Amino acid sequence: MSAIQLREGIWSVGVLNPSLRVFDIVMEAKYGTSYNAYLLTGEKNVLIETVHADYFEEYEQNIRQVLPLEQVDYLIMNHNEPDHSGSVARLLDQCPGLEIFCTAAGKKHLEDITNRTLPCRVVKAGDKLDLGGRTLEFIPAPLLHWADSMFTWDPADKTLFTCDFLGCHFCEPTMLDENIHDQAAYEGEFAYYYQGIFGPFKPFVLAGLDKMPADARLVCPSHGPCLSGTLERAKELYRTWSTPKSKEKKSAFVVYASAYGCTAALAAAAAKALEAEGFSVTTADVTKQSLSACADAANEADVLLVGAPTINKDAPKAVWDVLACLDAVNTKGRAAGAFGAYGWSGEAPGMLHTRLQQLRFAAPETPFKVLFTPTTEDLEAMAGYARSVADLIK
Repeated sequence: MSAIQLREGIWSVGVLNPSLRVFDIVMEAKYGTSYNAYLLTGEKNVLIETVHADYFEEYEQNIRQVLPLEQVDYLIMNHNEPDHSGSVARLLDQCPGLEIFCTAAGKKHLEDITNRTLPCRVVKAGDKLDLGGRTLEFIPAPLLHWADSMFTWDPADKTLFTCDFLGCHFCEPTMLDENIHDQAAYEGEFAYYYQGIFGPFKPFVLAGLDKMPADARLVCPSHGPCLSGTLERAKELYRTWSTPKSKEKKSAFVVYASAYGCTAALAAAAAKALEAEGFSVTTADVTKQSLSACADAANEADVLLVGAPTINKDAPKAVWDVLACLDAVNTKGRAAGAFGAYGWSGEAPGMLHTRLQQLRFAAPETPFKVLFTPTTEDLEAMAGYARSVADLIK
């Protein structure tokens, strides 16, 4: 991708990676991605972000299409994950006099990533950078989605640089939302990106939306197209997705796998007990419900009960898949427990219990398990166990 002029004196100088299909191990990238970076020209010239280390040469070429690299005065790093900061060290090798602007957390991350002492100027809320004819303002936006994150605001051009915020993995060669041909595909990736990157940080998303200048007309993220025509819709979706849903009752989710109905009977006893306690209860057999539905319910529940038989000294993969989808950031104030029926050795409930504790759910001291078919007494004990888990949030 060559340099693209977005506004007078504002250039996109990032690179495209259309062949990417997996981003950061855990995210699918059906339509590739872009490593966006921006160059603002004038009396002083400033770069906003670098790119993934593998793409430095193309990044350098794009900058040189606009001006000699040596004429860049400043580098602003809104967020320092390596897909944005990977080229910082090589850029400094080319421009040793470059001064970097970032938050205090950003400085630490950058120096840990590059293993160098860097020429960083730490900025705070309201700090400004006068470029001569253009003044930039820094807006810290922590946990969007790292502690170092900030926005950079260009009031003269009504342009806001947000790094990952409002971005997505969608390779649009023109860098403009108005040129997207498959709008449905883009909207799907926009939602998927929010869920994977910002879903765990909903209160910070709402704070970030409130920090955005109301008169912003162009938002330049670090992945995907820049937003102008779709900007208001994008902000509206982020606010809707991040606003807590009101609940009349506390919720409980009982999710399980059951080979011969024994663990299913325990799940039914738990659900009945929690309903009697006033909870809104949902149950799901992981072999009959989709993983995404189970994951969504597990992440929304105030009380989570996970059940599994023991097969070859382990819990079934389908149950582990649900636990792998749990939001590890927002377990405070929630409770969880593990249960299961077994035939030989019965390791599964203990393994699940350990994982729930590692995720920092409030949990009883031990899981609940029974040998083969639950008796009436076993079902009553399971109901008591479910109530003991629920008591942890009362």
